[in-house]
Parts: sequence; structure tokens; C-alpha cells
Amino acid sequence: MATRPITFLSDYGYEDEFAGVCRAVIARIAPRANIIDLTHGIPRHAVGQGALVLANAVPYAPAGIHLAVVDPGVGSPRRAVAVRTATEDRILVGPDNGLLWPAIERLGRGTEAVDASLSDLRLQPVSATFHGRDIFAPIAAHLARGASLSDVGEAIDPESLVRTESTEPVIGSRRVVAHAVSVDRFGNVALDLADRHLSQSGLRMGRPVTVEVAGKTRDAVFALTFADVPEGGLLLYEDSNATLAVAVNRGDAAAELGLEPGAEVTLRPAD
Repeated sequence: MATRPITFLSDYGYEDEFAGVCRAVIARIAPRANIIDLTHGIPRHAVGQGALVLANAVPYAPAGIHLAVVDPGVGSPRRAVAVRTATEDRILVGPDNGLLWPAIERLGRGTEAVDASLSDLRLQPVSATFHGRDIFAPIAAHLARGASLSDVGEAIDPESLVRTESTEPVIGSRRVVAHAVSVDRFGNVALDLADRHLSQSGLRMGRPVTVEVAGKTRDAVFALTFADVPEGGLLLYEDSNATLAVAVNRGDAAAELGLEPGAEVTLRPAD
């Protein structure tokens, strides 16, 4: 059986050795595994943002093992899990804290899951604070080499997995109250909003929009792409994940508007 590829996402960053050590553990167990780093730049402890990035990324990855570690509850009673999905026989590995759930839903829900917290495949001794190295990475590596889920841990109900807490936009006539869900390195702010939500709102492509954050308003345009507004101009657009987002052409919308994940954003047609 060919070794399966492993994608890897975490909040470990790039300055410390944490992500590299996890890769090294995988390489010792499954030296032929192709490790694809999705990102290690998830903000510290940002489970919700990590969940969103993982769900957006895994459909573009080859079918295999998807390792994700954003784990502020490391060492607590939270479970370590591995989950097989209905789509393309993919397996997700990580903490059961909501990080995996949106990706599981995107991939057709879970068909099989195990609790790997006490797996015989863990590295010993197990650190209380580095389960990425001692639990998740070795389990991902063994699964990539062909281990079955039953080799990894005790079966659990996939529907018992922790869900990610999420917000919902409030859609009214000529008014939408949305929420920031993530900020990328360009300062573009994704909202919990999609084009399908806008039928009653009066917001239309190519038309001016008023953006209100914390009681302050800015004029913007509902545009197709950044270059549709002047440099420094504010725009509402549909991003590459089919999510509506706020951006500044060649600028930083998050900084200019004071937006962080969870912040409320009110949109109104300006004409």
C-alpha cells in the first residue's frame, strides 16, 4: 500500500521548532509521506480561525491524512481524535475542540471516529503540553503508512465530536448585520456572509455600500475585485472561498476599520 500524503496546519508559527519537530516525527515513522504544510500561521489559540482555514483548504488537497493542531486545551480532558470522512476516504487527526468539525462537514460528515488519547501509537513519554509531537504527529504518520483507525484508538460516535461555535448574519430589508470571521495577512476581513444571503438586503454588485463598524461608517463599493476601486478604496467582494469580505485596495481593511474576528459589521446599500 502506498504511503498517503499528510497535510499539516497549526498555530505553531515559524520562529520556534514545534512544527519542524512534528514533521521530523512523521519523517521517522513514514519517511515516504509527502507532508504538505497548509499553514502554521494560525493566530495563537484561534480554534475558530484554524477551523475555517482547514475547511477551506482540505478540498484542494490530495486525499490522505489531514493533521491539524490548534490546541489551547492541551493536557486537559479534551479528546485526541482521528475521523474518517465520507468523501474520498480522508482522515482528519487533531484535538476534539471544534477545530476539525467544519472540515468534516465540508467532506460529507464523519463515517468513523476513534479516541486516540491513550493510543498505543503515541510517543513515550507523552508531554502534557506538546501533544502535536507525541500524539497527533505519530498517529498521522502511522495512518499514512496504512494503519487502520482501530489500530489508533477506541471507536466513538462521529456525531459526538465537538462542534465549532459559529455566528450567523442578520438579514433585513436594506440592512445586513454580519460578523468578521477571519483576517488574512493582507488585512482582508472575511464575513459570515455569502452571496445567497443578499436577496433581501438591497446590496448589488457594482453599487455603493455603507460599511459601519463600532458606530463609524465608511463608503465602499460592492466590487468584483480589488482593482475595481481606486488605490486606498474600500470594497465588499466575494473572496476565493465564496465568502463575502471587506478589503482596502492595496491597504489593510482590518487595521483601518479596527476589525478582529467576532466584530460586528453592518452593511447597507448607499443608494
